[in-house]
Amino acid sequence: MNYFRNPTHEEILNFLHNETLEQEISSSVAGIIEAVKINGDHAVREFTTKFDKVNLKGSALDVSQKEWKVALKSIDPKLVNALKSAKDNIIAYHEKQKRHDWTLELADNSYIKERSVPLKKAGIYVPGGTAPLVSSVLMSVLPAQVAGVKEIYVSTPPRKDGNIDPGILAACELCSVAGVFKMGGAQAIAALAFGTESIPQVDIIVGPGNPYVTEAKRQLFGTVAIDMVAGPSEVLVLADNTTNPRYAALDLLSQLEHGKDSKAICISISSEFTQSLKNALVEECEQLSRGDILSVSMKEGLIIIEVDSIYDMIELTNAIAPEHLEIMLKNPETIVDKITNAGVIFLGDFTPEAVGDYVAGPSHVLPTGGKARFFSGLSVYHFQRKMSVIHYSEEKLKSEITHISTIALCEGLDAHSASAVKRCKE
Repeated sequence: MNYFRNPTHEEILNFLHNETLEQEISSSVAGIIEAVKINGDHAVREFTTKFDKVNLKGSALDVSQKEWKVALKSIDPKLVNALKSAKDNIIAYHEKQKRHDWTLELADNSYIKERSVPLKKAGIYVPGGTAPLVSSVLMSVLPAQVAGVKEIYVSTPPRKDGNIDPGILAACELCSVAGVFKMGGAQAIAALAFGTESIPQVDIIVGPGNPYVTEAKRQLFGTVAIDMVAGPSEVLVLADNTTNPRYAALDLLSQLEHGKDSKAICISISSEFTQSLKNALVEECEQLSRGDILSVSMKEGLIIIEVDSIYDMIELTNAIAPEHLEIMLKNPETIVDKITNAGVIFLGDFTPEAVGDYVAGPSHVLPTGGKARFFSGLSVYHFQRKMSVIHYSEEKLKSEITHISTIALCEGLDAHSASAVKRCKE
């Protein structure tokens, strides 16, 4: 673990972000994207063999009906019930986000409208890797469905046996997706963005992923819409001398177990708590199953920071702009409104980040790497476009003609002026 005492914002941000690594990934991803654009399914299969060590040559990239049936037979009914409960909460939350069309009535029988138009096709990326994220299916697909998207496709890396994790397929079945494809990494993002012989081109790609997935989304933005830049998981815990060190330790470890590149940060104003936290981290880590990952992520990605005041804590938090923020202070509500940069905020001792991961309702697809300064978490809004409709009567145009012409001529665009003026003279 890494310890800082009253660090500058620059020290922490430099520690969190590895620009050299990001540049190396960018070059590699560009080559993958170009290959998929040119060679389609063939390139996807080649990269799946290279990176995932799964040979899909001669096999379909989509999940067959037989594979669906075999996988679903193995699902524990308890998992299905848990997913159904989570689904209800996620839908209820996102229904609140739905915006209705509106009309602004103007003088002279004129009006302006705004319409919400859902995107037609969405691609959902669901990480597989060391932890098949079953919950990410619900957290990504359901906001799209509530928004009105008709065709939703899921892409997820195959296991070593060439099949998709049964839990992921169970979640896809529960959400009635249009199709599931056996592909991961940057090649999956490129295939969904361009379309291939067997994979439809989509309008938007959403979902978390490793740095290669994130970089592919960044490079393909403009060819396709994306939700945000969502990379390796991270959490920031704010603590004082009333914080339960065991709870805090488990919440930090819950993020670090995602992967070796995960980040977990604790900012404390209590030296006594800091020592208790260090002890709790060692004790709790020994009881967890993903020790091989934690041995690396605790060394590379665990950061404990001590500062002198709540003010310093708030300022540093807003500079970091964490994906997940847990305020485990005595009175968390007193500072929550001063936090301006965070993907999601959890308040109090009994709101662990796992609540948001699985059952609360808001999507757990969130911006990471400081991007919460300008990105929001996945929502209904990502899957809808706003379209304005304007209707002017002859009388209304005449009432505005002087203003239209004056602005147009100021810009040197006399055709703009003439297009309105001549209508009013005929």
